[in-house]
Amino acid sequence: MKIFDAHCDLLDKMNLHTELSFKQDSIYADVSFPRLNKAGVAVQCFAVFVSNRPHVSFTQLLESFDAFHSRIASHESVKHIRTHTDLAEAEAAGNLGAILTLEGAEGLEGSLVNLRTAFAMGVRILGLTWNYANWAADGVLEPRNGGFTLKGKKLVEECGRLGIILDVSHLSDKGFWELAELSSKPFCASHSNVRRLCPHPRNASDEMIGELIARKGMMGLTFVPWFIKASEPSIKDILTHLDSVAALGGKGNVGFGSDFDGVDYHIPGLEHAGHYDRLANELYRRYSAEEADGFLYGNWRRFMANNLPE
Repeated sequence: MKIFDAHCDLLDKMNLHTELSFKQDSIYADVSFPRLNKAGVAVQCFAVFVSNRPHVSFTQLLESFDAFHSRIASHESVKHIRTHTDLAEAEAAGNLGAILTLEGAEGLEGSLVNLRTAFAMGVRILGLTWNYANWAADGVLEPRNGGFTLKGKKLVEECGRLGIILDVSHLSDKGFWELAELSSKPFCASHSNVRRLCPHPRNASDEMIGELIARKGMMGLTFVPWFIKASEPSIKDILTHLDSVAALGGKGNVGFGSDFDGVDYHIPGLEHAGHYDRLANELYRRYSAEEADGFLYGNWRRFMANNLPE
């Protein structure tokens, strides 16, 4: 069994608590190398998220990129994935594949030079917004529910040229549909659930999920309790969201994006990355082995292999 997790916030935790080590478990962090290794996580996306929004500088992003390289990607059993060849090499060596992502374009400060620098540092997925407006677009909790700015549209174009995958998890509804028009490339929702089952604006409507599927995109179901169910969510409730995406024709377009280290309380039984086996056990009970393998790893793996740059 192998697992691909499309979103965690360990880097933000490491910036806030400099004593944290990726090499050791901690009561202060959900994600560590031992926990990922124990659970069978083969690829983990590490998001750069800077807490002091909206005043995020490019210098702060560079510090987080440096933390990724020096404190995570430097581990002897980690392979930093920049290309689809890197992904294949990580698999062949049995190393943990680490993908650097950016959650929110605020810190790029409206500069395509900064975007290209982030790409050179290894960023391969860009979440266009966090919850509110930035210079590029509006987030899901921005009251006006606007779309993209002129600079934001140029950002989309440049990401397409470079090979940076766009992530709509925090993007406004209007922004989602504008992106569908602006870009011909597949995009993803790295950590979102089904709005029909849990009516939070961070979740995706059936129409959005249908568009992701039609575009050969990917959806990573998240373990954030309040995106799953209004009260007392369980591991089985996550699978209800999975069933819903599958019923829309998305069996090959759905996986997981836990958001470990991005929340301060958890679903019972999924308190940290080392508990992924509990979710996997429920999947293998409910689906064929081939389908469960796809949800846990194969679907995200195929999407990344098809969309990472050469």
